[in-house]
Amino acid sequence: MTDFDHLPPPREGARLKLLDGVRVLDLTTSVAGPYATLLLADLGATVVKIEQPGQGDDVRAWGPPFLDGESLWFLSVNRNKHSLTLDFRKPAGLDVLKRMVACADVVVVNRTASVQRKLGIDARSLQHINPRLIHASISGFGLEGERSELPCYDLIAEGYSGVMDLTGEAHTDPQKIGTPAADLLSGTDAALAVLAALVDRNRTGEGHCVDVSMVESMTRFMTPRIVPYLGSGEVPQRSGGRDSVIAVYQVFQAADAPLTIGLGNDGIWARFWAALGEPQTGKAPCYASNSERRQLRGEIVEKIQAIIATQSRDYWLDVFREARIPAGPINRVDEVAADAELHRRGFFYAATRDGVRIPQVGLGIHVDGNAQTYRKAPPRLGEDSDDVLRTWLDMNTDECERLRHDGVI
Repeated sequence: MTDFDHLPPPREGARLKLLDGVRVLDLTTSVAGPYATLLLADLGATVVKIEQPGQGDDVRAWGPPFLDGESLWFLSVNRNKHSLTLDFRKPAGLDVLKRMVACADVVVVNRTASVQRKLGIDARSLQHINPRLIHASISGFGLEGERSELPCYDLIAEGYSGVMDLTGEAHTDPQKIGTPAADLLSGTDAALAVLAALVDRNRTGEGHCVDVSMVESMTRFMTPRIVPYLGSGEVPQRSGGRDSVIAVYQVFQAADAPLTIGLGNDGIWARFWAALGEPQTGKAPCYASNSERRQLRGEIVEKIQAIIATQSRDYWLDVFREARIPAGPINRVDEVAADAELHRRGFFYAATRDGVRIPQVGLGIHVDGNAQTYRKAPPRLGEDSDDVLRTWLDMNTDECERLRHDGVI
């Protein structure tokens, strides 16, 4: 078990409330959809997470590791939300959902188009109730097209996008990125599109249907590799990150540990060699431009590696910091979690739920100097059901109990 006793509680002070008053119904599971609504919640929206009674979000069961009986994956993307258990496959549950839609601003779903229609949660059905509604859908392949009904996870989207083919060392198997990149990117895209749709709705009064494809979000992430291929016909190959358009932009091995170095322009190139004590190399005509350096990449990398290997990583990082050379360590996750500067900026903290501390990674977006977002710990399944129904629908205790007795909530 990781010891995170050193994590501070959420900082005191005003929280970001750019989306104060915006009501969001989150009908999603797994990571992409919950990450989208996490971003909206962190920015101040009221997010109600609607979950299946007795089961909840799929990711609640993803583990180990677990903390306090809850999946840490779930705890990573569900703070600042209220959990309402509601079986909207039942007529009474669908009626409750429709009443909530009538007073919502945004609904986020992650079902294919046919399943949305079957459940009555597609954009057309819900916007018939509330024409001002922003309906945001996240799916593997989008809401229309030959692949639209196929199931998809992050792994599948990464494979479709080409990112796996370019990740890893040459002559080894393709590798998945070490975080659910397609989930996080498509979730970010959905939140971005919702914000834009809200801005437009404030002008026009009209709702919108947002259609986010995990594959397209992940493929757009590959834009700097796809466009050069389209323009040149050169198919990039897996290289362990050693084929950058920047001549020197890769990992080097110091005497004790690896580090990254990126020499992205002529000024940095000259300062780098001066810092190494070889200013004449930085001024050599054969290395005058990035194009010329790319032609001689092999010999340059060999020369740099021979020098870097003579001293420790921290020695070189100090040298490069002084010379303003882009360079850095290759941190393990435990080293990232201990990063003093990230702690100073309040990026890591621990929320408390029922006496148990829950580690969190902050939003990391500062608005007017404020990056405070924490309002509520990730919810237990259904812990807010009665409160949400009273607040949104003015439902009394007897009505709530009747719905609970019928297995609707």
